[in-house]
Formats: sequence, C-alpha cells, structure tokens
Amino acid sequence: MTNFTLNGLNVQVEEGTTLLEAAKFYGFPVPTLCYHEGLSPYGACRLCVVEIGEGPRAKLVSSCTYPAEEGLKVRTASTRVLRARKMVLELLLASCPQSKVIQDLASAHDIRRQRFKQEYEDCIMCGLCVRICEEQMMAKAIGFRNRGERRSIGTPFDIKSEECRLCGGCIYICPACQLRCTYTEPEKAICGACANLAPPCVEKEQFDDMMCYMDPCVACEIEKK
Repeated sequence: MTNFTLNGLNVQVEEGTTLLEAAKFYGFPVPTLCYHEGLSPYGACRLCVVEIGEGPRAKLVSSCTYPAEEGLKVRTASTRVLRARKMVLELLLASCPQSKVIQDLASAHDIRRQRFKQEYEDCIMCGLCVRICEEQMMAKAIGFRNRGERRSIGTPFDIKSEECRLCGGCIYICPACQLRCTYTEPEKAICGACANLAPPCVEKEQFDDMMCYMDPCVACEIEKK
C-alpha cells in the first residue's frame, strides 16, 4: 500500500493507483476531458492537473497519468491548480466553443470571458476516438498524423479504412461531436447558461486551497448572494 497526503488528509491506496483514481475514491472532485474509464490514460487535455510537492519545488502534473508515491503531498484545488484549469478551458473553448461538454466545464469554473481567437469547432486532440477505436473496437482504423500545427486525426494517407466498421464509437465519445450547446452567438464564445458557483474562498484569495468540496457549497451560495 502507498501512503501519501491528499488535500491535507492522510490516505492510503494500492500501489499503482493514479492520483486521479485516489482523488475520486476519497471524494475529491477533479475535472477530466480526455480521460475515460475503460480506456488507457492519455494526459492530453491537462484539465485534471493537481499540485504535488511543497514550496518552490511544487509542480503541476496530470493526475490521470501520475501514480501515487509514498509520502507525496497532493493538492487538487489550490489557487495555482484552479488558475491552470481555467487557462486550459479557455484554450479548449477557442478550439471548440459550441461543445456542451466544454461549455459546461467552463461554466462550472466560473469562466465569463474568452481571451483567445476562435477556431470554430476544431478538433481538440483529446485522443478519445483513437483510443476507443483501438482498445474497445479492436480496429485501429484511425490515428494521429503529423506533428505540431499539422497534427490531425484520420485514416492513414486519407484512404478509406477497410478496418472501419462504421460503429460510431468515435462520434459517441468525442466531446466535440456530442451534445451541442444551443448558444447562437459564437463570437461571444461563452454561454454561461449552466453556470455553477465558483469558490469565493479561493477567488477572493482568502485561502490558497478550496475549503470544501460540497457540490454545491452552501457557504459559497450564501457568499455569492
């Protein structure tokens, strides 16, 4: 068993357990996008980042790929973590502003403005479609191509794949292809219609970590009023 500290709580998990799995087991919410149970962790979206270590040597890591270590100190909702998640969500909104999945995540993190140029429904490269095609459908009909700005997902050499069975798994799991946000003003980018409450304990810099993990938090609701 591995013993470590999670948000100030001494916890114990089986060896090989990831920080995301540990956080979920102990009831600490960590948002995810490229992660899906039943598929191998990929760590592409960086939305599940948590802070490990203390002081100037503390760093952010993707919790879905980082295994729990003996004596490790982990914070899932520090000021630094919440700021990083907001930045990631703003970038995702720029790539796919009308994805309901991303819009709901943005609302949950109290994002009210968009600072980046809109790409209008571009692929966010989460890799979910590639992994479900390979790991669940056993087809490997699609995959990543090229690197950098030219990176994309498709069939080899853009030739119709004989391995594809038209199962629709790639569309089913894709956050850009799932439910669409009904917002009709893409220039403004952020709907906010499903807005949740952001923790004022962190937003107003009263504390460096979220003080509770209730959803919704009664204290936050009173404070917002």
